[in-house]
Amino acid sequence: MIPDIPFIEIYDKKEFIDSELVLLKEDMGFIIDMQYHKLGMKNAINECLVRKEVLDKLILAKSYLPKNYTFKIWDAYRPLSLQKELYHVYKDKIIKEFNLGSLSLEKQNDVIKNYVSLPVENEELPPLHTTGGAIDLTIVNINTGKELDMGVAFDEFSNLTNSNAYEKNNMDIEIRNNRRLLYDVMTRAGFTNLPSEIWHYDYGDRAWAFYNKKPAIYKGIF
Repeated sequence: MIPDIPFIEIYDKKEFIDSELVLLKEDMGFIIDMQYHKLGMKNAINECLVRKEVLDKLILAKSYLPKNYTFKIWDAYRPLSLQKELYHVYKDKIIKEFNLGSLSLEKQNDVIKNYVSLPVENEELPPLHTTGGAIDLTIVNINTGKELDMGVAFDEFSNLTNSNAYEKNNMDIEIRNNRRLLYDVMTRAGFTNLPSEIWHYDYGDRAWAFYNKKPAIYKGIF
């Protein structure tokens, strides 16, 4: 079962380590499908980069999947320029979806940050994906090439993207079980989940630190 946990709050405990960004490749057994490059975002990169420890954890998580299944990676490290672009591209859509139009910008950002990190230029309290510790992914059947149905599309903005949305009200059992599988293998390997997005998992960044009550080990790479 995917638990009901709070959205991330500001958390500034840190003990940063030196850790290189490494290239995650398909010959490692993953499917790489970098979404923002495909969508034509001008600041997107087409390389899938993560911290070395994240790669190790991801390989471990993949080993927990059933036979003939693997991960499809949609996004990993983002330059700050891409984070700024995404914020400005998506903020109006999120404001409309969650009826935030009458709120102050500060109150709007309190909701927006659960779906798109604010593009704060602070290497010690950075947007999650700029650390190389955050990864967006799903599970794919290798034999058919089909993604498991998670009930939502990548970068959909709605309450159904909340990781435990299908734990409630006797909703679709297949989708619920697919979400549980992703959640279970990733958290078993040491990742934490961003509860507003079933596809988003963290290791070593401030979200991971917040949920584990540990110091963050990765700063932003700007």
